Amino acid sequence: MRDHRSLEAWKEARKVSLAALDASREHWKPYAAALFGQFQRAALSVQLNIAEGYALGGGKSFANHLRIAYGSAIETEDLLELATEKRILPEEMVREILDSCTRCQRLLLGLIKRYRRPP
Repeated sequence: MRDHRSLEAWKEARKVSLAALDASREHWKPYAAALFGQFQRAALSVQLNIAEGYALGGGKSFANHLRIAYGSAIETEDLLELATEKRILPEEMVREILDSCTRCQRLLLGLIKRYRRPP
């Protein structure tokens, strides 16, 4: 691998981060300010934890950052579902973001298995 940008999980996380910023810019509502802020932070956390873990090298440290990224990806998914349920974001937009978020989660689980400490 050249760098963290070559990881498919990072690429999917990047899509979600960009979509979070776009959704916030296009659909922000004062009553949902906390949701939008947390959505942006959670989405960015996925992307940035993958990058930071990769920069620290493989093994245990990378696996730890991948687990944090995975937790943030789950958080992002929950926020998107809440935004849909309360009709804060358009369902079609959320569906597209959720597709990338779900792919990212699966890729992260694969990486976690690969880099976790052997028993």
